[in-house]
Amino acid sequence: MPLNVMDAHFESFEKKVLPVLVKHGIGVLGMKPMGDKLILNSKTATPIECLHYAMNLPASVVITGCDSLQILQQALEAARSFKTMSSGEVATLLAKTAPAADKGEFERYKISHDFDGTFKNPQWLG
Repeated sequence: MPLNVMDAHFESFEKKVLPVLVKHGIGVLGMKPMGDKLILNSKTATPIECLHYAMNLPASVVITGCDSLQILQQALEAARSFKTMSSGEVATLLAKTAPAADKGEFERYKISHDFDGTFKNPQWLG
């Protein structure tokens, strides 16, 4: 499920679904820590902040795409430098991202069919 700094503010998987999965001991695959680069376009959080935020949540794994050596190195840097974030650090990061997050503009997969393969290919449903 998408777990990122924008999700925390709008139609939140983190708030609505993650607690249920954790309660039942179900593994959590956190994805879209940068919202397919859309979150970075908001200029409210750095790639490392996005990755650290997602890694700070109770996810079994955080999935980030690595489509170049530079992006792989960025992911490795995030993994090597990660330390559990304090509640104050989380609050500061969420305060920075809140104004950009309130309408879902940087999480288009929640408000559009841009990333919806089934919508674009209804024949998949039979």
